[in-house]
Amino acid sequence: MTAPTGLRALIAAPHPDEAPLPPAAHLDAGVRLLRGVSYADVPGARPLELDLWLPGHDPGRPPVPLVLFVHGGAWRRGRREDMGYRMRSWEPGPFARIAAAGLAVASVDYRLSGEALFPAPLDDLRAALRWLALRAPELGTDIDRTTVWGESAGGHLAALLALSEGASRLRGAVAWYAPSDLSGQAEAADTPEALLLGAAPGEVPRLARQASPVAQVRPGAPPFLLVHGEDDSMVDCDHSRALAARLGEAGVPVDLWTVPGADHVWHGLPEPQVEDLFGRTLHWIRQATR
Repeated sequence: MTAPTGLRALIAAPHPDEAPLPPAAHLDAGVRLLRGVSYADVPGARPLELDLWLPGHDPGRPPVPLVLFVHGGAWRRGRREDMGYRMRSWEPGPFARIAAAGLAVASVDYRLSGEALFPAPLDDLRAALRWLALRAPELGTDIDRTTVWGESAGGHLAALLALSEGASRLRGAVAWYAPSDLSGQAEAADTPEALLLGAAPGEVPRLARQASPVAQVRPGAPPFLLVHGEDDSMVDCDHSRALAARLGEAGVPVDLWTVPGADHVWHGLPEPQVEDLFGRTLHWIRQATR
């Protein structure tokens, strides 16, 4: 199919850097939700979008801290509006609660392993951070008070983002029950790690190391909060223990909370404990972004 160059330019959607923001839906407690905001156009891929949860509009308020949230799903599935099955029935939901507490949340899409191989999802998070910095004046957010928070595979990507040399804007990183070392994983070609890397980790050791937060620790990284169930049957708690130890050796401030009786995604925990972990994590973020 061919078309005049001028027509292609005319019918193309506005670039995410310049596209107008969608109208906000107004929720309880004054929270505003901007859903499906495009932050990047990747050639040959679907548009990448994020949802923005913002505190109520207050013209006199200084820019608010920002949480960049990264969903889980074994790098293969998952949705940006989902913080894990234990919080799906919350009303109001977890992102609305964070916004009601005075922080903005950007929950992001990234390319899954069936769409692109590593480091594509990490590149997408970098692109989201760049877009959020560009549009911060419109959003009323303080990009220099940003924390990245992810759960499971999203926690792995959040940790890698915080350990990137170009992540100097980040004030903290939170990883819930996240893998930290992909190099020691099973050698089968159909594991989540192999599907992310394009081959079993043992076949691509350099790439597996690049994708392992425990191998990417550097002095000067932002503070970390690692939270992991001691009975996690999907991602062993030793992943967070090893990352905490490596961060400590590098002089990076780190808090490690291990949770007795908790399996992956907080399965097995009573509801009050899940609420408490969420609240304590939010308090940690607020302290990191003061």
